[in-house]
Amino acid sequence: MAAAQPTRRMALTTFVIPAGHHKDSWRREGSRIEDVPGLDYVTELTRMAEDAKIDAVFFGDIAHAEPTLRGDIKTNGYYEPISTLSALAGRTTHIGLIGTMSTSFESPYTVARQIAGLDHMSGGRAGWNLVTSFDGFQNYGFDGIPSPEDRYRRATEFAAVVKALWDSWGDDAVIADRASGDYIDAAKVRKINHKGEYFQVEGPMPGPRSPQGHPVIVQAGSSGPGLDLGSSVGDAIYTAQPVKQRAVEFYADFKKMLEAKGRNPQHTKVLPGILPIIGETIKEAEELAAELGSYVNLDHGRRQVSAGLAGLDLSSLDYDDRIPAEWLSEDPSLGSRYHVFRRKIVDQGMTLRDMIIDMARSAGHQWIIGTPQTIADNMVDWFEAGACDGFNLNSPYNPGGMKQMCELLVPELQNRGYARTEYEGTTLREHFGLPRPAA
Repeated sequence: MAAAQPTRRMALTTFVIPAGHHKDSWRREGSRIEDVPGLDYVTELTRMAEDAKIDAVFFGDIAHAEPTLRGDIKTNGYYEPISTLSALAGRTTHIGLIGTMSTSFESPYTVARQIAGLDHMSGGRAGWNLVTSFDGFQNYGFDGIPSPEDRYRRATEFAAVVKALWDSWGDDAVIADRASGDYIDAAKVRKINHKGEYFQVEGPMPGPRSPQGHPVIVQAGSSGPGLDLGSSVGDAIYTAQPVKQRAVEFYADFKKMLEAKGRNPQHTKVLPGILPIIGETIKEAEELAAELGSYVNLDHGRRQVSAGLAGLDLSSLDYDDRIPAEWLSEDPSLGSRYHVFRRKIVDQGMTLRDMIIDMARSAGHQWIIGTPQTIADNMVDWFEAGACDGFNLNSPYNPGGMKQMCELLVPELQNRGYARTEYEGTTLREHFGLPRPAA
């Protein structure tokens, strides 16, 4: 008897880092690191994802060069999201295009215009990854780093302004009446006249409402303030959840937050990151994992682990020394990702070398070594256990890792009915199964 088909599909996006998510995987032969940054290479990676019928590609961003200076070149600051996604809009047809813009540095009027512009240029495929920043302030004229509470208050007001601007034109405001000479019905275009703690914005937007009404908003952050913001405005949530039981608890708690705010919990997708190291056999996958691990520069890795642990001084440790648990803090203000790393160190008694390799693979996310079948088993298990609504796929190395994900892993999920085989709609909201908000 054939297995019963699942009643719902996974939402699948992929975080495009052309240098590869596994730190130093660019050292592998065939990495095409010489093509970074450049449009042709990133177009090739995006088209692989589109051919696999993945919901969206996602581009992160940072506003400084500190990771590069400490030897971590994987971070996506090489591809400024709006210019990159605007170029990709003309080279793709269906796949969603999600880009990061920080509420800490930008203007809400600029973000509203740029994301809506991307939505128009792509025919309704734009998404905004709404983040606050905890570094890079030195490049924007700040004397210091605002407190987390201040950053999230600003972000909450920022998001409200952006959404109000997106709604400042009615869907039917454009009448293009050649006889009268009226392009708009002025009664259906309004100023927002926002005056808040951080922003004064008159509005309206300079042009019509975008195809999705509101481009999709993705929020990345699992701290208390981040969850409050994400549960208020997010259509999807990116989260680092390396342990299944904690992921189940996070998912249940977050869905309750949505319900408490009067939002439909099915209309916000929880997407933990996953880094699959894939082989046609387990042995082949393990050999690939060992090879990728061999490229990691341990000196750079020490600095990267220190940065991930809020600047903790690790200079006295040999690589095979355990990181003392008493060196770590339970202060929640250090951020959710810090505490993912802290729990790993405490629970698993990790040495500095262990942590360097783990962080090189995962950046706090789940990583898994296996065949397409065993990795799909794990993903389905999480999905059916109520740990997620899908995943943000992180390719360990490129272009080969993206090819493996799109040509081996995603087809395995398609064969089981957990991933689409064709795009049914044309917008990112349709891909995610989300309603279009009315103006």
